[in-house]
Amino acid sequence: MTKTIATESPRQTINPKDLRRAFGKFATGVTVVTCQAPDGAPHGATVNAFTAVSLDPPLAQVTLIRGNKASEYLEDRPFAINIMSEDQLSTCMNFAGKPSKTPVKWRCEGEIPVLEGNAATIECRPWQIYDGGDHLIVIGEVIDLEINDIDPLLFISGKFHHAGTLHGGTPWEASGDSIAHGWFEGSSTFNAV
Repeated sequence: MTKTIATESPRQTINPKDLRRAFGKFATGVTVVTCQAPDGAPHGATVNAFTAVSLDPPLAQVTLIRGNKASEYLEDRPFAINIMSEDQLSTCMNFAGKPSKTPVKWRCEGEIPVLEGNAATIECRPWQIYDGGDHLIVIGEVIDLEINDIDPLLFISGKFHHAGTLHGGTPWEASGDSIAHGWFEGSSTFNAV
């Protein structure tokens, strides 16, 4: 009896600049992830790789460049995902390495430092950290949140944008994933029809 061994096809070389441009076509919001440094001082990093993960348990994910201070701090500290509002561009740039001319406005009531003026704030405790190549995938369990009636800052193709005009219709109408149809409402199993 002869064995046939499956061989992997050679991996295609992807140009990093092209990959960055392709990723950039996916519009995202902009967040600043904040936590306490070991000395207790507030620390933050601008991050656009943010994802809602789960409603039950409530989980959110950010992806940080491996080796930066924030990725090291988040291993064992609670943190906040500050979803930037349209008028927080200078704050966003401050935490991306371009110091702001005006002082950053912090609210440090507990052990999680939070920025002032966010579209929303999601406070988390560490849940799990995964290897993500040159990034770390950090999942936090949501322990508190604040939502403000402010439009978020958007990031598309390497540039910041304001929210545009609203497209008509409700995205969930007649959708199998509609909240009204109960798919998200506490379902723990999925049955294909």
